[in-house]
Amino acid sequence: MPGGRKKQPRPAVGDESDPQGMPALLALYCERLHVKNYSPATVKHADDHVRHFIAWCAERSVTRASEVTKPMIDRYQRALFYQRRTNGRPLSFRTQYLMLSSLKQFFRWLVRENHILYNPASEIELPRVERRLPKHVLTANEADRILTLPDIATPFGLRDRAMLETLYSTGMRRSELAHLSIYDVDVERGIVMIRQGKGKKDRVVPIGDRALAWLQKYLDEARPQLVAEPDDGFMFLAYTGQPFSPDLLTRWVGDYVDAANIGKRGSCHMFRHSVATLMLERGADIRYVQEMLGHASIETTQFYTKVSIRQLKEIHTATHPSAKLERSTPMSADRDDES
Repeated sequence: MPGGRKKQPRPAVGDESDPQGMPALLALYCERLHVKNYSPATVKHADDHVRHFIAWCAERSVTRASEVTKPMIDRYQRALFYQRRTNGRPLSFRTQYLMLSSLKQFFRWLVRENHILYNPASEIELPRVERRLPKHVLTANEADRILTLPDIATPFGLRDRAMLETLYSTGMRRSELAHLSIYDVDVERGIVMIRQGKGKKDRVVPIGDRALAWLQKYLDEARPQLVAEPDDGFMFLAYTGQPFSPDLLTRWVGDYVDAANIGKRGSCHMFRHSVATLMLERGADIRYVQEMLGHASIETTQFYTKVSIRQLKEIHTATHPSAKLERSTPMSADRDDES
């Protein structure tokens, strides 16, 4: 299995025995999020983000939420701006936005539950988040090149081909692929049920005949050799016989993209970007693409219209006077006159 970057340890938050201390309040806050049926990923992100702030405060001998002031919040925001990762790169503005947003929600909850009298984070001005286009999007030929890399003569290679085909055909998220069950695929109807996707929402998406054929081959020939009892019914299994973790999927797909040597880097989400872009370029209605990808807002899907510019390119070629290289250019005509 491919190796990955070593995860940084979570910052310690201090003594949770103090009921008015921020560590204890954070534990209570996360418990409330679980009670309200927030996803485990959402709760973990909230815990990680607020934990980072509590650790920063502890270095300054501040342990209680009632001791936090607005100037402290302002200094923390500046500290995030100047913070550097282990590779020397700064935190992205999106990361800063998410960390500060989690902090605002935490303090809003503290005030609402009467743990503190006023909210020192209420006036945080969140940084503007850049809306960047996907760095790399696959063409159909590039996607096929990646899909043909696994050695289908082995059970693991057959599994890998089926996984890549499923990613490419459905555009599902990596976590959705990791939790896919053998019972979620309806071969007769050509659909996949994605259960409890982002936002804990179920949805049904189509899957192509080619991907279904590889899935069936994998189920018949490879999965029985990989499964470990008791069988929990997960579609794709790692070498341990257990389902993949999302992080392992990222490293695994990224290795195949690198091995294809197409001059592009990416992983599971690059396939998702590519599915949306290729479908829009081929005339798919944006509402259908939104439903397939499970976007809550059409604005998220419209983002891909900025990448799928094939129609704009065709219009540019047909109408712009300099779009085509003519046989006789003005420069060549001038040379003819001079001779």
